[in-house]
Amino acid sequence: MDVGELLSFKPTPTPKRPNEEDSDSDDDQSKASKYRRLGKTKSDYLLHTASIVLPKEPVISDKEREDILRFVETEATEGDVLDETVVKKLVLNFEKKALRNREMRIKFPDQPEKFMDSEIDLHEALQDLSAVATVPDQYPLLVELKCVNSLLELLSHDNTDISTKVVNLLQELTDVDILHESEEGAEELINAMAEAEAPALLLHNLARLDEQVPDERDAVHNTLGIIENLTEFRPELCSEVAKQGFLQWILKRLKLKVPFDGNKLYATEILSILLQTTPDNRKLLGELDGIDVLLQQLAFYKRNDPSGAEEQEAMENMFDSLCCALMEPTNRDRFLRGEGLQLMNLMLREKKMSRNGSLKVLDHALAGPEGRDNCNKFVDILGLRTVFPLFMKTPKRKRILTVDQHEEHVVSIIASMLRNCQGSQRQRLLAKFTENDLEKVDRLLELHFKYMDKVDRTEKEMEVMGPETVSE
Repeated sequence: MDVGELLSFKPTPTPKRPNEEDSDSDDDQSKASKYRRLGKTKSDYLLHTASIVLPKEPVISDKEREDILRFVETEATEGDVLDETVVKKLVLNFEKKALRNREMRIKFPDQPEKFMDSEIDLHEALQDLSAVATVPDQYPLLVELKCVNSLLELLSHDNTDISTKVVNLLQELTDVDILHESEEGAEELINAMAEAEAPALLLHNLARLDEQVPDERDAVHNTLGIIENLTEFRPELCSEVAKQGFLQWILKRLKLKVPFDGNKLYATEILSILLQTTPDNRKLLGELDGIDVLLQQLAFYKRNDPSGAEEQEAMENMFDSLCCALMEPTNRDRFLRGEGLQLMNLMLREKKMSRNGSLKVLDHALAGPEGRDNCNKFVDILGLRTVFPLFMKTPKRKRILTVDQHEEHVVSIIASMLRNCQGSQRQRLLAKFTENDLEKVDRLLELHFKYMDKVDRTEKEMEVMGPETVSE
């Protein structure tokens, strides 16, 4: 074979091995041409292609689905670990966005479209920063970088969307369960917030929130959550919280004539917490006319039962707050002048659910030497007619207290009157025990033997357990 033949030589073409895509497209083309030849319409062709049975997706059992969800919840994915470097980046990004937004607002104060983008970026930066709430070990770094102060400054931001976002973030950061995961981190965060007077700043933001707006209503709830978290982790902050204005705000919130909601319930809880172990707050409550406010709020339940479990809890919180307040001697006089005895007596007569709380309040109001005036006044308003039927028989309907608790409060009220009543009031009280063939004396002996038996059983149990077990 010469050179010319070599140049002109062409190998015999071999058929190419068709792939699946080519075969599928060829099949479709052939089917389409076949339908055209048979004179079928386009709709017939679509019906034919729709009738092709596709392979079924694999069915996942309930157990397999639970295993997958458990794996997703527990498995740490790449990038979830928030170390010091990541936290610094988040804080730096937040500070940049906050500074940029501040500059744009100063530069274009009357042109919202100019600074709106920077506001959105700031909102997103706050959202990203919420991830730090999962790593309380990094809280000292937040404090060191002055991030906590920057967050508190944003509580006065002109846009309430930003301030409510900050409130949500602070509520997540101060969650008690999270704080207990790192004592050191929690201490640093709480110290920083206390030094910056966070309660006062939160209160200033509360004053401008409109609870008719859902997001702002949630922000009020979260603000109260922050106060609860701070006082639960560090109870000595209760005094500072009250002094910075929260006690006054709560009383104002209780007086609002709006339908009962979750925020009113939460406000009563915070009030009870602030008064529970802080004598200074009890004095402050009296100075702010808080005794009258509580009596006015409780007066509604004289003839009305709470509409639900949450409202019942709020009512009980207000009764508990009143009991705490009456531990302060000066508040006993305010309670007497505010006709608190008359209200409690009427509640006992009306036999509504409020009867349980009023019994506890009377016990606190009459106890001790400070209750002398209240004891004499209670006899004057015919309170003996109300208390002694309860002494003779513990009611079963609408009773929240246990039988023992009910008997304890009633006996304590009568004992206080026996100690404090003088003159004609004392004679009227003693005369009650002589009525109806001394039936009240019989009841008194019955209760005496009942509780003596309990004391004997308890002493025997303590002897069996031994002194070491009892001391533990």
